[in-house]
Amino acid sequence: MKPFLKTSLISLVAGVLAIGQVAAQDNTALRAAINGDHRSEANKARDVYRSPYETLSFFGVEADDVVIEAWPGGGWYTEILAPYLKAEGKLIGATYDRSATPLAGWMTGSNTGYDRLLASNPAVYGDVVIAEQLTQSQSTLAEPGTVDVIVDFRNAHNWLGMGAENVVKAWHAALKTGGVVGIVDHRWPADQPAVPGNGYIHEKQLVDLMTAHGFTFAGSSEVNANPNDPKDHAGGVWMLPPNLRGVSDADRPRFLAIGESDRMTLKFVKN
Repeated sequence: MKPFLKTSLISLVAGVLAIGQVAAQDNTALRAAINGDHRSEANKARDVYRSPYETLSFFGVEADDVVIEAWPGGGWYTEILAPYLKAEGKLIGATYDRSATPLAGWMTGSNTGYDRLLASNPAVYGDVVIAEQLTQSQSTLAEPGTVDVIVDFRNAHNWLGMGAENVVKAWHAALKTGGVVGIVDHRWPADQPAVPGNGYIHEKQLVDLMTAHGFTFAGSSEVNANPNDPKDHAGGVWMLPPNLRGVSDADRPRFLAIGESDRMTLKFVKN
């Protein structure tokens, strides 16, 4: 082998090994959070569909980041993000409106469930900061330009029809330049017209909205794809696990076999 080629090959191999070593070091804390005993077995069982390690890695969430989780619901991802960020970073849970008259009663229920999770284990969740992610006006989620990553899991199909511009503007204001928004949601086929109320949305709708408000589309991942989802459920996406809403006992095995929905995983960067 020629000396130049040999030297180049050695350099390339060394570089790959170095990248692998860094990745392993960076991923240890995330894997520990995902595998932690504080997580319920029911939530861990959903990892096969939600791919938390691959998803958060794709979004580039690091242990020393300031992260906003938009509308965290019952806290499935908070179970992972809170311990992962606890030592060096910061997690802000941007819940629904906490006023006396929220837009819908289920929003109050979501907030109550999240508060219950945080109170259940102060050693894990005691440092989580609460903010309000409004839709009818632009929220102040954090000091402007201080947030590294905003993650939004399976909420866009709601907020796209509830003041989407206010949501995106609030995210843009909170993020640092170069900060990331990661969105996961139920994916509707690009070649089919949208069906209002079924819970699925077009990827293009999100890309167009975000790029019109100061973000660059940085790519997508198939880590949350499910090709077994036919997306023809009479009761919408909620007929699939874990909800199984309106599914008869006779049909339950069929829906369980499908698994959770086919989901897009999109990454945007603040300009």
